Amino acid sequence: MTAAAKLTLGPLLFNWSADRIRDFYARIADEAPVDTVHLGEAVCSKREPFLREVLPEAAERLDRAGKEVVWSTLALVADGRDAKATRALLDGVDEPVEVNDLTALAMLDGRPAVIGPTVNVYNEGTLAWLAGKGAVRVCLPPELPRQAIAALAGAAGPVELEVFAFGRMPLALSARCYHARAHGLHKDGCQYVCAEDPDGMALETLDGEPFLAVNGIQTLSHAVADLSREADELMRMGVRRFRLSPQAVDMVAVAETWRGLLDGKLDTADARDRIAGLVSFAGLANGYFHGATGAARIA
Repeated sequence: MTAAAKLTLGPLLFNWSADRIRDFYARIADEAPVDTVHLGEAVCSKREPFLREVLPEAAERLDRAGKEVVWSTLALVADGRDAKATRALLDGVDEPVEVNDLTALAMLDGRPAVIGPTVNVYNEGTLAWLAGKGAVRVCLPPELPRQAIAALAGAAGPVELEVFAFGRMPLALSARCYHARAHGLHKDGCQYVCAEDPDGMALETLDGEPFLAVNGIQTLSHAVADLSREADELMRMGVRRFRLSPQAVDMVAVAETWRGLLDGKLDTADARDRIAGLVSFAGLANGYFHGATGAARIA
C-alpha cells in the first residue's frame, strides 16, 4: 500500500438530526484521516431545508482542517421541487460538485464535476463521454466486478477513479417513498419517519432473512460493503481513491482503519476484524467485486 491512496467520506445518505450532523462533521474535521468530504442531501429534497444552517458551518470547519469539500446533488431528480433544489445548490457553491443524476450534469454545462456511484458507469465509452462533459473523478457503482473495474482503470486516463469501499450500497431509487408507506403515510405527509432509522430500515424475506434496507425513497443493501481485503488488488489496478459512506458507527475509527491499511501499517486481516467489530447492525459483504451475489462475503 502507499500513502498516495486517498480516502473520501461520501455524502450522508440518512436523515439524522441537525445536532447529530453538526457533531458528526466536527469530529470528522478534527479527527478523521480523510482527504475529501462530501456534503449535501443526496436522497430526498424534503430533507434539504433542515441542512441549510448545518452544512455551511460544516464546510467551513472542514476547509479549515485542510479537507477538500465536495457538494453532492440529489440522486433522483423526479419533479420540479427536486430540479429547483439541484439548481439552487449548483448556483450557491464554489466548491466541486458531485453529480448523482444526469440532470445536474446538464445544469453544470461543462463545469468540472465528480460523478457519484448512482450514475451507471459500466464501460469505457460511458467513462469517456463523461470525461468529455467535464468529469474529473468518477466513483464507480458498487455492483461492478473486478474485471470491469480493471478495464475502466485502464481506460480512465486523466479521470480519477474511486471505489465504494465501505457502507450500505446504494441500489435503487423510486419516486415513491416506501419508508413512509411502511408507516401508513403518504410521501407528501411522511412526517420524516426515515429519521427513526439512522442506518436505514431493514427488510426481510418471507423466510425472515435480512435482505435490503430502505432509506426514504432509496433502496440500499442490507449488508455493509467492505473492500478492505481487496484494497491491495484495487491499488494494483490503478485505483487511488476509496469511498467510505457514513453509517451510524464510529466513522473516525473506520477512517483510521482504512488509513492504516492503505499506509501499510495494518494488515488485511487486522483491518477486516476492526471493521467487523465496528458494524453491529449488519454483516459485511464483498460479493460484487468477485462476481458473486452482492451480499456474499468471500473469504
